[in-house]
Amino acid sequence: MDDGSSQPPECVDSISRRSFVRSAVAVGGTAVFAACLARERPQALPQGVTDPSTLPERQHAWNEALSKDDHGNVVVPRHRLLLYLDYRSEGVPTTDERSTVATALETLERAYPRSNEGLLFTVSYSPRYFERFDVSLPSSVSLPPPEALAPFESPTLDTPDAVVHLASDYGSVVLSAEQALFGELDALNGRGVDASIEGVFHRRERRTGFIGAGLPADNQSVAGLPASEPVSEETPLYMGFKSSFSKSQASEDRVTIDDGPFAGGTTQHISTLRLHLQQWYEQDSRRHRVATMFCPAHADEQRVEGVGENLGTDPEISAQGCPSNTQADWTERGRVGHAQKSARARRDDRPIILRRDFNSTDDDTAGLHFVSLQASIEDFVETRTAMNGTDLDGDGGSVQRSNNGILQYLTVRNRGNYLVPPRRHRVLPVPNPTHNAIE
Repeated sequence: MDDGSSQPPECVDSISRRSFVRSAVAVGGTAVFAACLARERPQALPQGVTDPSTLPERQHAWNEALSKDDHGNVVVPRHRLLLYLDYRSEGVPTTDERSTVATALETLERAYPRSNEGLLFTVSYSPRYFERFDVSLPSSVSLPPPEALAPFESPTLDTPDAVVHLASDYGSVVLSAEQALFGELDALNGRGVDASIEGVFHRRERRTGFIGAGLPADNQSVAGLPASEPVSEETPLYMGFKSSFSKSQASEDRVTIDDGPFAGGTTQHISTLRLHLQQWYEQDSRRHRVATMFCPAHADEQRVEGVGENLGTDPEISAQGCPSNTQADWTERGRVGHAQKSARARRDDRPIILRRDFNSTDDDTAGLHFVSLQASIEDFVETRTAMNGTDLDGDGGSVQRSNNGILQYLTVRNRGNYLVPPRRHRVLPVPNPTHNAIE
């Protein structure tokens, strides 16, 4: 996937502007928003829909609203914000609270079009949120509490009540949406702000980031990146390669819950990863990086040019037999690739998770917020288990991390699981809408 190589017109010719906007999203606040707006100047952005009920029932159905690159890959929004929220009340949500939150969310949809240059967002809920109710989630929804998923990790397990994921090519749009949600703006893209979620939710934490050509290069003066080897201007992600080729992604249909009261929704896993890329760039060769990110065969045959633009929509991990050679490559070469291992978790030769991840400089550290959508959390666990490669030594135990895909270059800091309900249940849902009366 292009991962955002097409840029907003106002930002194409200014590296300093790109860096400024990323910093503005990370800091947030009214004064920063005004400065960001002045730098980006998103003039004449069209407004959103008159009737939000006409929007897709699936919150996570972004692809049709996004632009495409020359190969047909989806181009994801460049600026991101994850808002971690806690419900203020000790009890269960009320009708008035639901009405207030619904109005606040619909304000965003009326203000901005659902597109790269406008705004896309989802609202999701954690297992902790649903614990306040006497009734459990239906069997059609798999939403276990988060846990460590490898013997070599010890992440903080996130337990907010809800997460709002905001995405746009314009940092000022992301910031304005956040401010409108919390009652810090009277108008949003020319429309009045009629309600905020401030009285219903407390903003526990904000996590920010970016994806797209030029943005990693503009934001590399942080811990975890080499000082002597600059990140390429062409790369959309810190590790130097394109990521979300359309054929290395699950479809939105594949990750959608099929039945039960939350049919049309999906589950979401969010990991926060810290990157350690000094060796990656300063010591490891280009050949090693290709073998480690993709597959040793890709390095042997020089299949990857630059950031991988030549691969089009498909890195051909399965077509070249990489998954079936995983054990042999580990035993005979002492090396396996990240995509090679992960591709073992496929059905009908297609991935079972849809990634919407992005880089970050939160805490002045190079990182990755890994946002994954899947029909059940077990699909993510299966994919992550395949990526871990702990089966390669034959005993299911802990395998060494060096030369084992990209494991040695990252540390998992946080994990969280969430339900992204369909639109009809996105506002403070009860666990089983077909059986629970809304107060």
